[in-house]
Amino acid sequence: MLAIIGGDPARFAPYVDLYHRASREFGRQAKPIGVHSPGYFAATDEQAREELWPDYKAMRDRIGKERGWPPMGRDEFVNEAEHGSLYVGSPETVARKIAKTAKALGIERFQLKYSAGPLPHEKLMKSIELYGRKVVPMVREMMG
Repeated sequence: MLAIIGGDPARFAPYVDLYHRASREFGRQAKPIGVHSPGYFAATDEQAREELWPDYKAMRDRIGKERGWPPMGRDEFVNEAEHGSLYVGSPETVARKIAKTAKALGIERFQLKYSAGPLPHEKLMKSIELYGRKVVPMVREMMG
């Protein structure tokens, strides 16, 4: 599993390639590769971003303080949602993004990190329901 928590997931392609080359070089069969990234889903992209933003920022800033990162700004959050490894939005938007990541890295599995600090339980449960009922089936269809 590649734990990708920031930046364009496609930048991990060289690591996937290295893993496959090393497996061949050492006479071993490479195991399937997966990605583990954070996400949150709601009916629309705007709703998902608005619901997640304050709680994600609180969690990210707490972790960032421990690791020497500056506080997260709204622009960074939006950029991660649109181009990075934060899978937040409507089921359709996120399904397309997961399928794009799967194709770019040749992964066979996507594992969602669904907790976001103080995010209320009822919102978390709705997001998980959307993931299982809508996002996963759409990704499977997109991947053939």
